[in-house]
Amino acid sequence: MILTVTLNAALDITYRVPRLEPRSSHRVREVVERPGGKGLNVSRVLAALGHETLVTGFAGGPSGERLRALLAEVTEEGPVGDALVPVAGNTRRTVGVVDGAAGDATLFNEPGPQITPAEWDRFLETYDGLLHDATAVALCGSLPPGVPVGAYGTLVRAARAAGVPVLLDTSGEPLVRGLAARPDAVKPNAGELAAITGTTEPLRAAEQVRRRGAHAVVASLGADGLLALTPDGSWRAEPPRRLPGNPTGAGDSVVAALLAGLVEGLPWPDRLARAAALSAATVRAPAAGEFDRAVYEELLPGAKVTAQLVAA
Repeated sequence: MILTVTLNAALDITYRVPRLEPRSSHRVREVVERPGGKGLNVSRVLAALGHETLVTGFAGGPSGERLRALLAEVTEEGPVGDALVPVAGNTRRTVGVVDGAAGDATLFNEPGPQITPAEWDRFLETYDGLLHDATAVALCGSLPPGVPVGAYGTLVRAARAAGVPVLLDTSGEPLVRGLAARPDAVKPNAGELAAITGTTEPLRAAEQVRRRGAHAVVASLGADGLLALTPDGSWRAEPPRRLPGNPTGAGDSVVAALLAGLVEGLPWPDRLARAAALSAATVRAPAAGEFDRAVYEELLPGAKVTAQLVAA
């Protein structure tokens, strides 16, 4: 079972409009609601890939109830287990507006609920219990108010103590604190790398992140694919062609592909080829946590993975 942790889960609402124009009214063509937050997106993609997966984190209030109801629905993605910890506060909502003309999206993210010390302690007990059955764990996304900034460091150390490989996908100070606990892998994007290292050169930034504690760094470079520095070598991975669409959730699909490849025992180049193709196929899906399977199967054989020379 692959466990995903989303401490700041969300009810994702996607609006599709013909053209997004500031300071004007818009007629919405379509509204889509999905259980959201980075880890939940990862689990939904994993389920679609045929892997058993379970989500944990926090959920509360009317938005949390709706999120859990959507998560329980039987969908073509496959079943996703629910081990979310109830809290008193209301789960946040995220609103994405997809511009049909430009092919991109504008996102509005609400703050998360205030988490009490007792709720945090209850989550830690749940997490420790779930690790016993986990083959891998992903720690994903931002921290809601009330959760310690070093929370991911605590969760990484618990996973390592249990012998469970752990991937961290967050940003800012939570990422810095999590690196000190030596996760097996981290998956920042280029902006997140620059924010914690001060350099906009992805290779140099990824090298710095590895020196800070990550065993492997897989950086999302948007349309330019992925850069990976691992104990087994360093690679660039790209899909065979660029596709227009909604990029929301593409990074979460990278995490799903990396976890799936890990538990299947695939070598790094094969994991990265999957991740590049799956990320590109995600931009063709209507919402985060989904991908266009036909596009994925078309792109995967042509995904390009090239070795990179990195200074010792």
